[in-house]
Amino acid sequence: MELKTMKTTSSTHLRGLKLAALAIGSSFILAGCAGNPPTEQYAVTQSAVNDAVSAGGTEFAAVEMKSAQDKFKQAEIAMHDKKYDEARMLAEQAEWDARVAERKAQAMKAQQTLKDSQQGVQELRQESQRTVQ
Repeated sequence: MELKTMKTTSSTHLRGLKLAALAIGSSFILAGCAGNPPTEQYAVTQSAVNDAVSAGGTEFAAVEMKSAQDKFKQAEIAMHDKKYDEARMLAEQAEWDARVAERKAQAMKAQQTLKDSQQGVQELRQESQRTVQ
């Protein structure tokens, strides 16, 4: 009886060590993934910020553009400090702020184009009325 109890206890202890080793190994693997710089997200964000600037974001969506640029700078600092999770989060936020700025700028430009077109139509009507009289 004594031998069986000892064997079971030893087996349970060994199984516990295996589980602990597996947990520790998994933690190292996950930590390794989290420790990678978010270079792809960084490039996507940089492109989004550039697109927003090209679309007129600084003129037509100044608040959103400033937010995007500020968060992008914070992401750069976090990358430099090797705070990759924070850098990824800030880069994602900056990307979405830049996309909002780009869309807002496009909408404002379209609205301005519509306004200019309506003004042109109004001037043509006035001109045609002068010619008729």
